[in-house]
Amino acid sequence: MPKTNDPPHVVIVGGGFAGLTAARSLARTPVRVTLIDRRNHHLFQPLLYQVATAGLSPAQIAAPIRSIVRKQKNIDVMLGEVTGIDADRREVLLDEVRVPFDYLVLATGARHSYFGHDDWEPFAPGLKSIEDATDIRRRILTAFEKAEWESDAATRTALLTFVIIGGGPTGVELAGKVVEIARHALRRDFRNINPAAARIMLVEAGARLLAAFPQTLSDDAKARLEALGVEVVLGKPVTACDADGAVIGGAQTRARTIVWAAGVAASPAAHWLGLPADRAGRALVDGNLAAPGHDAMFVIGDTASVKDSGGKPVPGLASAAKQQGAYVADAIKARLSGRSVGPFAYTNMGNLATIGRNAAVVQLSKIQLTGFVAWLFWSLVHIYFLVGFRNRIIAVVDWIWTYLTYDRGARLITGGQSAKKPVGPAS
Repeated sequence: MPKTNDPPHVVIVGGGFAGLTAARSLARTPVRVTLIDRRNHHLFQPLLYQVATAGLSPAQIAAPIRSIVRKQKNIDVMLGEVTGIDADRREVLLDEVRVPFDYLVLATGARHSYFGHDDWEPFAPGLKSIEDATDIRRRILTAFEKAEWESDAATRTALLTFVIIGGGPTGVELAGKVVEIARHALRRDFRNINPAAARIMLVEAGARLLAAFPQTLSDDAKARLEALGVEVVLGKPVTACDADGAVIGGAQTRARTIVWAAGVAASPAAHWLGLPADRAGRALVDGNLAAPGHDAMFVIGDTASVKDSGGKPVPGLASAAKQQGAYVADAIKARLSGRSVGPFAYTNMGNLATIGRNAAVVQLSKIQLTGFVAWLFWSLVHIYFLVGFRNRIIAVVDWIWTYLTYDRGARLITGGQSAKKPVGPAS
């Protein structure tokens, strides 16, 4: 309960879908909200692969947090990185700064998990931030640039081999878009190489792609990717990654561009609160999404391990995060008014994944969609979730232009060594 006569102070750590939804849902509540994030923008992660494959620019899938909440009078935004929680004193720690709270909402998201092989990260970057996306975009485009002037055939083949590890939605979507870049967007841009000859491999250690989808949709996705030209490798784990490539199912594959889409691990929130966690590091919370023993401290989104009514883990989707954020806001409102709320109940809004041009797979309860209809539905859903009317309009215009022309206007190589050292003869 509040420590002073001031309005109760709600501190929310994380400006993703879960944290931002919680903050906005408290707009008309007599509380003071502080939203803390280490970045100044809210990011729509499901479209990061579009930035990584030069389909969209970063500004089209992100918006400054301050601009999103500027009309909300009871909120302050703090840019900083949380380093711990003092649960006894009810304070959030940012290095030497301490932010007191009456209610805490931890929505700190997830990061890459290399299953104990963190040394692979420099060679196989994951896709969780704008920086990750622009780095992957640079690696993909630079590979074609270097191949254009490479005289050694084996090295050129390695440069034109792209390995994507992980057969979930991110891996499937990346593979489809890299094929589109190679077969269409770049096909007239080079003189010494044929970009369409690039080898795109999608590697999944499990028995099928899109394990969270029904078998029929997994099979459809695999067939469509192979029709596009993707080499789908199933049931063969990756056991090594380095500058020369990856070891897949015991065999070495030479590749200069590897992307990791195989696993995630939660932020250290469970450690901060001294809570038990699942194998991915997600904090085990009670039915009210509160930390056991700390009923005024909530853990939501990818940071929390939550079960649905059937006992299955709630997936790390934007819709699930938004539901949890709204629930926690309602729980805080109820607490302030002396009411109680029932346990969190997740409503499954379905699963979606795009495969490529005119192709996607969609599961909506018992309804399954594939092909162009699924792709159209997928597009409309993702446009809806983009924050800000301006972003929606620009994304629609860009997608229509790309659809009609195959031109991907965000093909900029920025950052990294490519900005310092030319990859071919000076003009």
